[in-house]
Amino acid sequence: MKSRGKEKVVVLLRDYRLQRGITQEELAKALGVTRQTIIAIEKGKYLPSLPLALKIAKYFGVHVEDIFKLIEEE
Repeated sequence: MKSRGKEKVVVLLRDYRLQRGITQEELAKALGVTRQTIIAIEKGKYLPSLPLALKIAKYFGVHVEDIFKLIEEE
């Protein structure tokens, strides 16, 4: 049986935000969080709660998996 490596979440929030042409502050306000929260999510230092992840996906009109991707590292 193959041993499992570490799993990592890749966050594409910044890409979606920049495609929309909105600032971190504007996104934070729309989602009801602080700009610091958006910064931390974009840098991969903080993973949002499920409700916030769903809210982010809904805001951009995409699936959660489009913004937050789980990859396995070897």
